[in-house]
Amino acid sequence: MPVNLHAPIASELLPVTGIAIGTASAGVRKANRQDLTVFQLAEGTCVGAVFTQNRFCAAPVQVCQAHMKSAQGIRALVINTGVANAGTGESGLLHANQVCQALADLLKIQANQVLPFSTGVIMEPLPVQRIVDGLPLALADAASDHWFKAATAIMTTDTLPKAVSRQLDIDGVTVTISGTSKGAGMIRPNMATMLGFIATDASISPALMDGLALDLAQASFNRISIDGDTSTNDSFVVMASGKAGHKTIDSWTSAQGQLLKQAMTDVARWLAQAIVRDGEGATKFITVTVAGGKSSAECLQAAYAIAHSPLVKTAFFASDPNLGRILAAVGYAGIPDLAQDKIDLYLDDVHVVTQGGRNASYKEEDGQRVMKQAEITVKVVLGRGQATETVWTCDLSHDYVTINADYRS
Repeated sequence: MPVNLHAPIASELLPVTGIAIGTASAGVRKANRQDLTVFQLAEGTCVGAVFTQNRFCAAPVQVCQAHMKSAQGIRALVINTGVANAGTGESGLLHANQVCQALADLLKIQANQVLPFSTGVIMEPLPVQRIVDGLPLALADAASDHWFKAATAIMTTDTLPKAVSRQLDIDGVTVTISGTSKGAGMIRPNMATMLGFIATDASISPALMDGLALDLAQASFNRISIDGDTSTNDSFVVMASGKAGHKTIDSWTSAQGQLLKQAMTDVARWLAQAIVRDGEGATKFITVTVAGGKSSAECLQAAYAIAHSPLVKTAFFASDPNLGRILAAVGYAGIPDLAQDKIDLYLDDVHVVTQGGRNASYKEEDGQRVMKQAEITVKVVLGRGQATETVWTCDLSHDYVTINADYRS
């Protein structure tokens, strides 16, 4: 069961003017399930995106990267679940481009104005004709309030759809932000979202969009880890239709720009944390904060070492305060001049380690009390400087192995 995560209520997911969403059952891998989603973007919508850093990236990622360089302007997204179209060579690229062309023909736009996304099993050919045949059905289903349907149709091993909306006021105008994500396994930074889509009707300068997507990812999707595996298909897209009607934001330094960026960061972070809460087999949501570093980079090194460690994660699953595993992870994180006699460790409010050794007042029953909680905070203080960084992870359970052993069956 997901950790303190519930399915969104469809009526609470707000439409974004200029964005229409439709879904269909194309039978990509399994019959009788919604597995095809199309986003239609009004002309003039600005788009930014970031993609996986896995060098074995999927065909749709390669096509997206090429189409993002086009000056035409992105007008549609097409997403299929079931088959990842990764590890498919030249035929995979051909298939991704065929889907783009088919949707472009239906919408009377150019193929390079379409971004394709796939998620699912790697090294299986994309069933192009099924997807092409499903596109008219998805277009016929298009509506601005179909965020819940999109969140459901992009799921793979997720147990719940993930979507959220927020509104804010900019210069007396109500601005809406809605987003959805999917992912439950093969999650590690660079990128770590599998798939994520956020749209707003705010007016944002096109020059800011790629930087915005990267900044949002760095504050959210690149701060999560479930199993330490970087997917071949990770993609995160930010869309701004400009339909709200306020003055265009051309700098993040203005009060309006800061307000909007923070609201979009909040949405991205909620979606990223939802992925961790729904991690394959997860029973606990763990916040890892590393403070007192010389730099953000070394704080993240230590935090990721803890978050990726199978020994740490299995100890949390067992509610076993075998906390030397956390210290060991910090020690091998790659900070060469780390002084162990300056390190402190906390589990929530329990002070476990002081100056590199067991705190004299620490009692194992206190550690176990915290370890039994559904949500836990680990804080490590390095005693080297003022930097602080946080990542989010989950435990590693028997069910994780079962889910991934049976994934293709």
